[in-house]
Amino acid sequence: MSDIASSNGSPRKACIIGAGSSGIAAAKTLRERGIPYDCFEIGSGIGGMWRYNNDNGHSSAYKSLHINTSRDTMAFSDFPLPRDWVPFPDHAHVLKYFESYVDHFGFRDTISFRTKVVSVEPAGPGNPRQAQEDNGDWDVTVIGPDGQSRTNRYGAVLVANGHHWNPRTVTYPGEFHGQQMHSHYYRTPELFSGKRVLVVGFGNSSCDIACESSRVADATFMSVRRGAHVIPKYLFGWVMDTILPKVIWKILPWWAIRPVFAFSLQVARGEVSRYGLPEPEHGVLQEHPTISADLFNVLGHGNLRIKPNVQELCGDSVKFVDGSVEKIDTIVWCTGYNISFPFLDGQIIDPLNNEISLYQHVVHPDQPGLYFIGLVQPWGATMPLAEAQAKWVADVLAGQSGLPPRDEMLAEIQRQRAKITKRYTQSVRHTIQVDFYPYQRLLTKTSRRGRRWPKRPL
Repeated sequence: MSDIASSNGSPRKACIIGAGSSGIAAAKTLRERGIPYDCFEIGSGIGGMWRYNNDNGHSSAYKSLHINTSRDTMAFSDFPLPRDWVPFPDHAHVLKYFESYVDHFGFRDTISFRTKVVSVEPAGPGNPRQAQEDNGDWDVTVIGPDGQSRTNRYGAVLVANGHHWNPRTVTYPGEFHGQQMHSHYYRTPELFSGKRVLVVGFGNSSCDIACESSRVADATFMSVRRGAHVIPKYLFGWVMDTILPKVIWKILPWWAIRPVFAFSLQVARGEVSRYGLPEPEHGVLQEHPTISADLFNVLGHGNLRIKPNVQELCGDSVKFVDGSVEKIDTIVWCTGYNISFPFLDGQIIDPLNNEISLYQHVVHPDQPGLYFIGLVQPWGATMPLAEAQAKWVADVLAGQSGLPPRDEMLAEIQRQRAKITKRYTQSVRHTIQVDFYPYQRLLTKTSRRGRRWPKRPL
């Protein structure tokens, strides 16, 4: 590991936290730009959540997990997935792709595995804000595979620790005496054999788990708080994210695309109420997509029953808001995740209710040199967006692009937050929501505009 940078004349480095899909995109970008860095990964391999049973404890991948955006949509810009792979590869193939990416560009040796980042603090004595204004350096403390703690100083920190690993819990009145688990810990459906199972939630994981449970359990119920526009993976024989030409997604605003996409769903799938699901109160494209290839068939076969929101836990039963009661053996809580940065003090960033005040979802306006990669939830794949974010940050670190004054960043954060509030239904899952192509354009535009702003190279 490096000595404390810049204090002894050695080149200042960047620090990358995490070697999942976002972390490796950042590492590859900095490597090819000649920007020195250290990358720390708590697990023994790359891949993050896409490494099944990852020993870093942060993977939510279950054995049957496949991507929900198509193969070509999720690929990095300069490293396409093999053309002979199926349109929706499983987690094993996705990990194989990431492994090939790292080896092809030759930066595996820059990643320190089995190394836990325990603290990231502004460098310098006294007031942290004043120290940051003086030099913008960060002291990063890690515990390596030898169990020893070391502190290194960096000119920038790129946080890429993911946001689908810290389960969000919910509480209801009463007590439940059966088995409970969050979807984060689900792997295979055998534990549901012979049981009466309740899956709570209406996102992608809840649909997958409920469908798998319905094939082995005595009975499976899915508690749905509100309706959603469930999108099948194929529409009219086309992969769903290619049903409209890419140029349309790139050029037209979401409100112009929505009627066309809604009509396609209506014709190909029909009303979701036909399957016993509640009709959503919001329009298509106004929520993070729930994508399922199996849900409608399972509902049509009668193997899965839809229930409304939970009202009360009643020992060996669950009461729902419509007054119905079902005997339940196992509850799977598919209630999402909390955004967490255990190595950052809450005074630096406090993701209460998953609200993150970052300029363009990347730059901390009050902490120079602190950047976040992959902290978005797009209509589309995260990987190309993390790559675009890394390229913008690399421009800043290389002194080719600057950042606007703090007041301008804060004003832009408020504008973006207002747009999200108007664009999406109110939910903690939408606090970091972005639209794929518009957000890519925004990052490119921001980097170009940065040429006239004050530079702060690494």
